[in-house]
Amino acid sequence: MQKYKTFILISLIVVILDQLTKAVITNYLILHQSIEVISGFFNITYIRNPGAAFGLFRNGGAFFRALFLTGISIVALIVVFLVYRKIENNLPYRIALSLIAGGAVGNLIDRVRFGEVTDFLDVYIGRYHWPAFNVADSAITIGVFLAVFSLYKKEGG
Repeated sequence: MQKYKTFILISLIVVILDQLTKAVITNYLILHQSIEVISGFFNITYIRNPGAAFGLFRNGGAFFRALFLTGISIVALIVVFLVYRKIENNLPYRIALSLIAGGAVGNLIDRVRFGEVTDFLDVYIGRYHWPAFNVADSAITIGVFLAVFSLYKKEGG
């Protein structure tokens, strides 16, 4: 039962941080407003992403996006939970899956509530911008890297 407490706690922290930061952005910035944080490298820029990660599927119809992306998120959450149930003694992997689940739930909440996801972290060098992202996206990315690393270490690599 302790391992489920870890899953719930980490996932819940990610969802709360994600939703809290998105609420701050949407309440204090105007859509497309940008605040320079580190000149030439990092801005807080309020955008809405109707697509998936990095703007994938943004040009698909609203019904397709809602149905497909919401469905994919729900299936991913089910898979993450089923994999999590089978893990016994790999805390880094459990943390990784918890981060992924929390991030997926954070973005799923936006998608269900608004039909799109709030992004605001804008990293760039000169004119070259990484697609804007949010706390949920960060948790998913960190979770994926941690999962790969923990599985690699477990295999003796």
